[in-house]
Amino acid sequence: MSPTIPRILLADDEALYLQTTAELLRSAGFDCCTASDAAEALQLLAEVPIDLAIVDLNMPGNLDLQLLIEGRRQYPDVPMLVVTGAPSLNSAIDSVRLQISDYLLKPLRFEELLAGIRRALAERLRPANRPLLELLQTPIAPPIVLGESAAIRHTLDVVGRIAPTDVSVLITGESGTGKELIAQVIHARSRRRAAPFVTIDCTAIPETLFESVLFGHVRGAFTSADRDQPGLLRTADGGTVFLDEIGELSLPSQAKLLRLIQHKTYTPVGQNRTQQLDVRFLAATNRSLLDLVQCGQFRGDLYYRLAVMPIEVPPLRQRGEDAALLAEHFLGELQRQSTLSPLAFSRESLQAMQRYDWPGNVRELRNVVERTAALAIGRVVELGDLPNRFRQPDSAMNSSAQRDHLLTQTDRDYLLNLLRSHMGNVSQSAAAAGLSRQGLYKLLRKHRIRPSLFRSDQ
Repeated sequence: MSPTIPRILLADDEALYLQTTAELLRSAGFDCCTASDAAEALQLLAEVPIDLAIVDLNMPGNLDLQLLIEGRRQYPDVPMLVVTGAPSLNSAIDSVRLQISDYLLKPLRFEELLAGIRRALAERLRPANRPLLELLQTPIAPPIVLGESAAIRHTLDVVGRIAPTDVSVLITGESGTGKELIAQVIHARSRRRAAPFVTIDCTAIPETLFESVLFGHVRGAFTSADRDQPGLLRTADGGTVFLDEIGELSLPSQAKLLRLIQHKTYTPVGQNRTQQLDVRFLAATNRSLLDLVQCGQFRGDLYYRLAVMPIEVPPLRQRGEDAALLAEHFLGELQRQSTLSPLAFSRESLQAMQRYDWPGNVRELRNVVERTAALAIGRVVELGDLPNRFRQPDSAMNSSAQRDHLLTQTDRDYLLNLLRSHMGNVSQSAAAAGLSRQGLYKLLRKHRIRPSLFRSDQ
């Protein structure tokens, strides 16, 4: 590894993602070179000193993991991170066996990618690498929850009181309300704020890999395990573990997690000696865990271990006055991160957003802002630039049955336009919508839409 600025190889066939992510990495203090296919990436590995590689699974030349396999064989000291919008059991297992440092899912926030980079590079640090060590230890700007409404102020008041403690917290709320952001705020205001904040997506870990991913494994634990591999828990030691979508864990995995939380010890796969763990556990779900307990799908003892302090994040419809503030914030973010022309929302468009019920919550609002900003013609976003549902009478916008019907039809229209814009390319459509390929396919099946109908070769 170079003793000064670490050089990162970013390999991905999505041109926009490649360009914007490379620019963000450079702005974060890294050197970055890019490749759009596996052959170009291997050539760069051979010609340029690389400290870390970030590799997309679903790109030309890597569909059968050729880049990962060759990279591991020829450059075993270069840590690799996998980024994919189409996770699978086989690719997750192969990534573990190939000693991949992290397996990250698109859509991916830059903060998550940066945390994965820091963890992977920290594993390679030597005492001589002081400049790099200082860069890795540079704190990320603390997260901010925007809002002036009474509902969000109450939530943040509770957060402020419990953050300095070490109690476990269960964060509940509808999808898209910002539960992970609340978890990040709790960590940032805790005594553990200088230590890692590690997110574990419980939907992305196959049951058969639960122990290996969390606890790590030792050399010889399974085929191709040619060296010890630390799990996510080791990288989180001293910090905070955030268990996202905890309600999706299988019962056997719940039992293993319960023992971990109770005893704060774990045993890597293939090892007999237990290891101590010093972490704080935060968990989140958009489901009612008590209902799952009642029907036998979630362990009651684990629920009470996690829900020492429950926090419910209010839906955006209960904090309507915050919609305008959030919309302007997201628009400002877009303009800072891209070449977007200067834009502003008109008073009428902001009022319409404040009246709207936001069934998709803050995530829906962000998507509306991104879509509207991309399609806006002038320098002011007028009411007519917003999707049709914002121009309905208040009664139609606030009627539950009509709103659900409207949202369903709007979702279908949006998906159709999305596929038309990208000529049926699911990867590009998913990236534009801020979804994983798997998530987009789920929506397409729900609305009975076939992406092949929009491809130019049809």
